[in-house]
Amino acid sequence: MRGLLFFFVLTIGFIQLSNAQSELNTLSLEEISRKLENPLTNLWSLTFQENFYILGGNFSDQKQWANNFFFQPFLPLPVADKYMLTFRPVFPLITSPVVIFDDTIKNIEHQTGLGDIQLLAAFGPSTSRKMVWGVGATFIFPSATSEATGDGKWAMGPSAMYFYIVKPWTAGILFQHWWSYAGDPGRPDINLTNIQYTIRYTLPKAWSIGMGPTISINWEQEPGDMLTLPIGLGVTKTVRWGGIPFKLRLEPQYSVIKREDIGIEWNIRFQITPVVNRPKKKN
Repeated sequence: MRGLLFFFVLTIGFIQLSNAQSELNTLSLEEISRKLENPLTNLWSLTFQENFYILGGNFSDQKQWANNFFFQPFLPLPVADKYMLTFRPVFPLITSPVVIFDDTIKNIEHQTGLGDIQLLAAFGPSTSRKMVWGVGATFIFPSATSEATGDGKWAMGPSAMYFYIVKPWTAGILFQHWWSYAGDPGRPDINLTNIQYTIRYTLPKAWSIGMGPTISINWEQEPGDMLTLPIGLGVTKTVRWGGIPFKLRLEPQYSVIKREDIGIEWNIRFQITPVVNRPKKKN
């Protein structure tokens, strides 16, 4: 029921945001695709992302699975004439394996619930076209509906991005780090670094190939379980349905380094991203 309400609210919000598409209709799909490579573009993107994980490690003799489906709007707002303030919240719906002990028998079940909400805020110049950068802060809010789908901690830390965009290439990194400062005292502290690196090559007809995996370093874990380092290769296509542009992406990823106890071996990622104009102030 909560999940249905969640997606109902998202749908209503999308309808309200898509009330002025005239400017987008003047842009070709290739132009929209290139604009979306810039994290400080004047377009709003509303990403729905599915991550299907195949897990492996010493914890279990069999492969396990997990799932993370989230809504991630990217909402840049102009500040004065030369700067942009960008907000990127993440609202996850998570299915995670849970160990159930029955006497001496270890069973693995799955629990599904809302995860911890994240919020990235970054500030940077909007006039640069080749070198795009921004700095700011990032936050985690303990909104999960179960212990299996969240960490139970309030956390915050710095964020930074740098992208080099020269047609046909886009390359860049998005850095985020969180330290927990409050929350459930019985849960482990958060001391976590995420580094998303992006390399993409633009092809004709609004296609592109490349990857955008996220390196994760959990500084609270033992050395063998700290680092997850994925690589990937995917395809992206920008289309127009009902007059609204959509970015579609399929990107399998493989972790060349993962946690030894149990970690992500494969991530099958699919994105569908409606694109809308940024709302303008009424005169």
